[in-house]
Amino acid sequence: MLQSLHGKINQVDIDQEMKSSFMDYAMSVIVARALPDVKDGLKPVHRRILYAMYDMGMFPGKPFKKCARIVGEVLGKYHPHGDTAVYDTLVRMAQDFSMRYELIDGHGNFGSIDGDSAAAMRYTEARLSSIAAEMLRDIDKETVDFGPNFDETLKEPKVLPSRFPNLLVNGSSGIAVGMATNIPPHNLREIIDGVILMIDNPEATVKELMKIIKGPDFPTGGIIMGREGIKEAYNTGRGSVKIRGRSFIEQTKSGKNRIVINEVPFQVNKAKLIEKIAELVRDKKITEISDLRDESDRNGMRLVIELKRDAIPQVVLNNLYKHTQLESTFGVIMLVLTDGAPRILSLPQVINKYIEHQKEIITRRTKHELKKAEAKAHILEGLLIALKNLDEVIKIIRNSKLVEEAREGLIKRFVLSIEQANAILDMKLQRLTSLESEKIETEYKELLEKIKQLKEILADEKKVLKIIKDELEEIKKKYGDERRTQISASATDLDIEDLIAEEEMVITVTHSGYVKRLPVTTYKKQKRGGRGVMGMDLKENDFVEHLFITSTHDYILFFTNKGKVYRVKVHELPLGSRQSKGQAIVNILPLSSGEEITEDVRSMGIVSMGVKGISLSKDDELIGMDVAGEDVDLFIVTTNGFGKRTPIGKYPLQKRGGKGVKTIRELGKGFIARSRAVKNNYELMIVSNDGIVIRLPVDGISSMGRNTKGVKIMNIRGKDRVSALARVVINEPQADEKIETDIEEENE
Repeated sequence: MLQSLHGKINQVDIDQEMKSSFMDYAMSVIVARALPDVKDGLKPVHRRILYAMYDMGMFPGKPFKKCARIVGEVLGKYHPHGDTAVYDTLVRMAQDFSMRYELIDGHGNFGSIDGDSAAAMRYTEARLSSIAAEMLRDIDKETVDFGPNFDETLKEPKVLPSRFPNLLVNGSSGIAVGMATNIPPHNLREIIDGVILMIDNPEATVKELMKIIKGPDFPTGGIIMGREGIKEAYNTGRGSVKIRGRSFIEQTKSGKNRIVINEVPFQVNKAKLIEKIAELVRDKKITEISDLRDESDRNGMRLVIELKRDAIPQVVLNNLYKHTQLESTFGVIMLVLTDGAPRILSLPQVINKYIEHQKEIITRRTKHELKKAEAKAHILEGLLIALKNLDEVIKIIRNSKLVEEAREGLIKRFVLSIEQANAILDMKLQRLTSLESEKIETEYKELLEKIKQLKEILADEKKVLKIIKDELEEIKKKYGDERRTQISASATDLDIEDLIAEEEMVITVTHSGYVKRLPVTTYKKQKRGGRGVMGMDLKENDFVEHLFITSTHDYILFFTNKGKVYRVKVHELPLGSRQSKGQAIVNILPLSSGEEITEDVRSMGIVSMGVKGISLSKDDELIGMDVAGEDVDLFIVTTNGFGKRTPIGKYPLQKRGGKGVKTIRELGKGFIARSRAVKNNYELMIVSNDGIVIRLPVDGISSMGRNTKGVKIMNIRGKDRVSALARVVINEPQADEKIETDIEEENE
């Protein structure tokens, strides 16, 4: 090939020219566009946008400015590429579903998780977010290197100080030439704790780090299925992470089930997910869905999938995981620029590179502050010399015809530098007062102490590392939040509980066999004597017979009159509304003809009859029993809604077969319906035959003597009666003691 250069013709081998030119192009894309730097986790376009906004003074709390103005600033000064590319990057940094911690505070329409585009840049406004300011903090203290911009008229930072590990916190993705990067976002608290661990123990392993850094934490939440992919990615820099959206199952008033999706996997377009589900229904690949709608609003995502009456929700969910992006895979490739070259790094390597960057930032900042402090101290030394020789200084100045002559006279007489002499000449007359002289003396001593401390930091790496840790802790405290993405133990054989939050539930069972569950939080706490709220709409002659409080992950055992027992997870019971009666147990359990649920066990014939626990009078009945520990009270409630609590010590210890002691003066307040041992931090839930439920704290009920009248606990009206009582143990240290319930049947 012939090539012309300044009028000369050179002969060039085309193969060699193609290789050379392509390599130049490839390296330009890799270094200058597509890959993030390991130090600040930013690509050049992100860095230039943030620095341009910093240069424009667009700090948190300051007024927003038009995005068109920002884009113009970036294009004109630092990034001579398309305005669309710059604006799209700016928009993404402002989206809460794209960034775990947004670097841009956007004002206006910045798009949606449905794939809606942002409004034109002339309509939207922006400024730096608070956490983005931490990326740029101390950039004016010679902490990072600057290089020429594209036309060499300005300087731009080659990397930002990045006072938190942005690469891991916000992640990054990009496609270069022949290589790509895909780094997931993480939780700020976990990453900072991981960095501190490696500062204290530079040889920390991935296994040790994973005790702190559980795994990726995506802005859209979801559930990561299994830890093996995370472990592989952290060890080698490559791995595959399976993510599922989060969903729960509701029951409608008509008894049908619906699936509600409230979180989707990271980078999944919700609108396209809906389209895919609709396509599966239309093509009859999923036949159990009767309706599909999007009820999402400003309070959060809510994608509702109505199911046909005979549909099994878990089966439908499994089909959605298989055929849609409700389950997706995030391929981790931790490819970053390290000293200008692309490398795939493990998690410990990434963290160590960040620590090295911060050591350099702190060292350079300290040197900058030391230089300024020494320069200031030098000036103050000159002022102090002048103040101690004030009359002579004034005489030299008054006898000089020109400023230059006065300066030379001061330098010669007191052996001063030019800077010191200029400071003396510039000194205001007010600084000649004795009070001002004392201030200068104090300021000088403080500067000397500061200089000493700065020199100590530069001489001791441990002090540098302590500063890094302290500043990271400060950022963690200010910006840290809770993890959004749950991590399941295994990626195979998914247990449906991984999709269901553990939550306390109120379970009610009626006499005619209807059952439902509701979150405890549905019933707001009331003071004693309250009316309560409608717990269910009962049919005629039906009443609430049992009340349980338990977790969604617990089992309930149903015993039948044929000697069988059925085990059901609480989350598998229908989730009703407060007024709904629930679902018939026969529709939940595979009962045979004539088989019924019975908590009475029929006589089976035994060798011995046992021993008498308590002696009962005529027409008296046993209504409950409990374990009496120390520092507990006995709470009782009557059928008419009166009750009391009495310290357990008020009841004398008796031998078996005793008759017991009287515990309440009934006086028309009805029979005792239920009893439980309680503590101050417990809560009680009481339900009546008519389905009225009240929730109240135990500490709102006064402690009384044994043979007293009691007080009104629940406002029972008409012929209604208290039928069941449950207690909720709050803030107990052991998880297996969190919930205790009473399931005895009332025997009026």
